[in-house]
Amino acid sequence: MFRETVRMTLAIFERSCLGLPQPRLLEIKRSINGPTHGKGRNVKFSARCWRQVAILGLMAFVFLAPIALAEEIQLAVAANFSAPMQEIAASFEKTSGHKVKLIFGATGMLYAEIKNGAPFDILLAADAETPEKLVREGEAVAESRFTYAIGKLVLWSPKPALVDGEGKVLKIGAFEHLAICNPKLAPYGAASEEAMKALGVYEMLKPKIVEGENVTQAFQFVASGAAELGFVALSQVYRRGKIQGSAWIVPANLYSPIRQDAVVLTKSKSKRGPDELMKYLRSEPAQTIIRSYGYEL
Repeated sequence: MFRETVRMTLAIFERSCLGLPQPRLLEIKRSINGPTHGKGRNVKFSARCWRQVAILGLMAFVFLAPIALAEEIQLAVAANFSAPMQEIAASFEKTSGHKVKLIFGATGMLYAEIKNGAPFDILLAADAETPEKLVREGEAVAESRFTYAIGKLVLWSPKPALVDGEGKVLKIGAFEHLAICNPKLAPYGAASEEAMKALGVYEMLKPKIVEGENVTQAFQFVASGAAELGFVALSQVYRRGKIQGSAWIVPANLYSPIRQDAVVLTKSKSKRGPDELMKYLRSEPAQTIIRSYGYEL
């Protein structure tokens, strides 16, 4: 077993720039492999060889251990946070060696999947209530929960002049379709409905509403022209301080705060990868990305 381990170690380092000089490799290999072809004798496995093997073993541990310890993290992410999370995941993978598998969807649907046994490690919800509920039900770790972003609702159209800066277009109603996401499944949908009711236009606009399964689908309805305008997440249309098309950032007093919480699921509480990713979400590089999409922290 020992000789086989040494052979494997030598093979690794022969294929890398970290190997020993070729004469030393040959000496160790002859000592391990037994008689040489020409002389029928063993080269003594000297103290020097033992030291070289020990060094090789240590170097193999130092350089290969991080690969062995890398994990794949299954991350369930609210649809509004798709773009920033893709950037954060790419940055985290480079610095940690872990792999992140992203699953996007409406928070309500992700909750249902968790309850049905989906193999997620972490939930990044679009609200605070769902992670809190999972903690109460024993499905998530209470001490891991924190607010990773505060979302903003925006009424948006790709058409430059359609949406005015005060949202008066909603009261005028000169459009055929208004997209929102499902209020029962997606917090941004609930916020949209709440804002329309606060403005007194919900009943008037109800026949014009088309619902997406999540905020990504609501955005797609508007972007494709299936709906002239819609309520979406600011993060979907905000880049480098600018919004393409026309938009009205809905005043925060018209809907309940969209506090977005993250939580580690109970079955993953002892894993290194999820713990490291949760810490990375709090880091300055990750928070810089989050702010760049219009979120508050």
